[in-house]
Amino acid sequence: MTCKRRPLFTDITVARLLVRELRRLHDEGDVVSLAWVVMPDHLHWMMQLNDHWPLYRVVKTLKARSAFAINRHLRQQGSLWQRAYYDHAARKDEDIRQMARYIVANPLRAGLVRDIGSYPHWDCIWMTGLDEAPLVE
Repeated sequence: MTCKRRPLFTDITVARLLVRELRRLHDEGDVVSLAWVVMPDHLHWMMQLNDHWPLYRVVKTLKARSAFAINRHLRQQGSLWQRAYYDHAARKDEDIRQMARYIVANPLRAGLVRDIGSYPHWDCIWMTGLDEAPLVE
């Protein structure tokens, strides 16, 4: 969540700076990104952790790198993100593809778009699999 829930990610450049840092963590092997969606004032991110980085370090790194890039772009200083974050560890009995569908469908439920193809800030490793079931139930 952004500090004071500022809708920073309605600016496409700011949203893409955050996406660049998500992909960087994935590309560098720090996590495996499974699904994510950038909302106007927060991020939903389903990832698989690796053996050498705990969750708090991944989140801290993402927040620090994205805040640096975004603050530089906006020519501002100060906190970009709230200190805390919400996490949920998937249980063995949970369907992670269904969880991914739920994450990706956030812009639909929020009324930001009428179809997910119109929303520019999301990705999912099962993109073709999302066609198998409705995103919003």
